[in-house]
Amino acid sequence: MENLLTAKQVQELLNVDRTTIYRMLKDRRLTGVKVGQHWRFSARDVNDVLEGTVRLNETEVPLSGGILPLHCMQPVQDVFAEIAQVGAVTADKNGNALTRISNSCDFCKLIMGSDEGRVACLESWGRLVAQEDAAPEFTTCHAGLQYARARIEVRSELIAILIAGQFYIQKPETEEENLRIEALARKYHISQDLLMQASKQISVLGDRKIPQISGWLERVASTFEQISSERVNLMGRLRQIAEMSIIE
Repeated sequence: MENLLTAKQVQELLNVDRTTIYRMLKDRRLTGVKVGQHWRFSARDVNDVLEGTVRLNETEVPLSGGILPLHCMQPVQDVFAEIAQVGAVTADKNGNALTRISNSCDFCKLIMGSDEGRVACLESWGRLVAQEDAAPEFTTCHAGLQYARARIEVRSELIAILIAGQFYIQKPETEEENLRIEALARKYHISQDLLMQASKQISVLGDRKIPQISGWLERVASTFEQISSERVNLMGRLRQIAEMSIIE
């Protein structure tokens, strides 16, 4: 004979009240038999409901707005950027910023202060999103600085990217840099003198620091993934409880 559970046992296992138990019996989420004056419920059905909660957590909660706990991510991103001596930002799948930029250099502030420059930066972030390699790969942005990204995934779905950049790996040749800055100032309608002065503050990190930054970048992104996954699971459990507790 199949194992049968009392209403109290089912309540404790599912963490719901007695009214919800009998509503689940009515809508056939649970099956039961009446023994004397008391109901007994199928342990197999109760187990299915419990497994259904897990399935809900894994597949039914939409991975849309609210999944990323940005209020938690921002201070972590700030610390990472300061320690790594880079600029950092978290962007969505379209390359739009979700957080404010951490430790931004004056050179990039000037460029992003221009409407055309900001559009160009967003396009650069969008190209980082489109990169196929899982590992961070440093590339040159439209302004001539280095950038890389780490993917932030929940349930194997890309949710956002963590970007680190705003630095040189090696100091560019003076003449080459001057020509580039002149072109950027003209293109984005920025004072060439201000942009030239700001360029002198751009960090030059060197080849040996790149693997270290890549490792930090992936570790921070992994932390964001774990926090987001836990949030998804919590939202799934709360949703399941809410659905099971609706009083008709």
